[in-house]
Amino acid sequence: MPELPEVETVKNGLIPVMEGARFIKVELRRANLRFPFPDRFVERLTGWRISAMERRAKYLLFHLTSGETLIIHLGMTGRFVIEKQNADGTPGAFYYTLNNIPAHDHVVFDLDFGEGFARVTYNDVRRFGFMDIVDTDALAQSSHFAGMGPEPLGNQFSEAALSEALAGKKTPVKQALLDQRVVAGLGNIYVCEALYRAGISPRRKAASVSGKRAARLAPAIRSVLSEAIAAGGSTLRDYAGADGELGYFQHNFSVYDREGQACSTCGTDVQRIVQSGRSTFFCGTCQR
Repeated sequence: MPELPEVETVKNGLIPVMEGARFIKVELRRANLRFPFPDRFVERLTGWRISAMERRAKYLLFHLTSGETLIIHLGMTGRFVIEKQNADGTPGAFYYTLNNIPAHDHVVFDLDFGEGFARVTYNDVRRFGFMDIVDTDALAQSSHFAGMGPEPLGNQFSEAALSEALAGKKTPVKQALLDQRVVAGLGNIYVCEALYRAGISPRRKAASVSGKRAARLAPAIRSVLSEAIAAGGSTLRDYAGADGELGYFQHNFSVYDREGQACSTCGTDVQRIVQSGRSTFFCGTCQR
């Protein structure tokens, strides 16, 4: 599933043709993705302009001039194709393109972005993604974001905030960091990498990660996410950015998916264990 860096990369690829653009036509090619589309989905988008775009955790947010916000979650295989259109609305050259199967094109957005027209198509093979529309003023209280932790690249995330969020938790720190109430947007890949950089065992109880450990972990989380965004995210199977480019951060993995390979720091073999049904990769020598 795309994590924070991948969703940030997709957002950055969509901004050139969607931010400031107006929906002139919206086409639904099925009644649902993971969940049914919200009531009057087409009507609530058509004619309105996207005033701003942002990412919250693993969600894409399209703020509309109507006072509502379109929320999109990519699930495991959600992606976009961006195509320029001619002045008469007929298809033109592809702006960004991917080798998608048209049968999995589920939502088509036709947009007027001032300098021309574009068609943005949402393609999702497994249909684990979903879309919703909520009042912008009520976003923080919506079912998607209520109780969600701070953005790890935002000003509210710090050593102190991390220590407080982990205090009293008896679960392993790896599991705790995947809890979106602790910190938003982290997933399996980047938690493994951040714990390695901080020299913290994924088995360690979350409550014990405070003081000096938290002082190492908070910047490790920030650095690994920032580097992954700069590399366009990580491509393992289905992910690609909105421009069709594959991510490259997987070439910089220190431990993730490197079971049995030598740790670049000490030479010990990277280990793999299963925690809460997910693979955890770590160095038993460097991480304590």
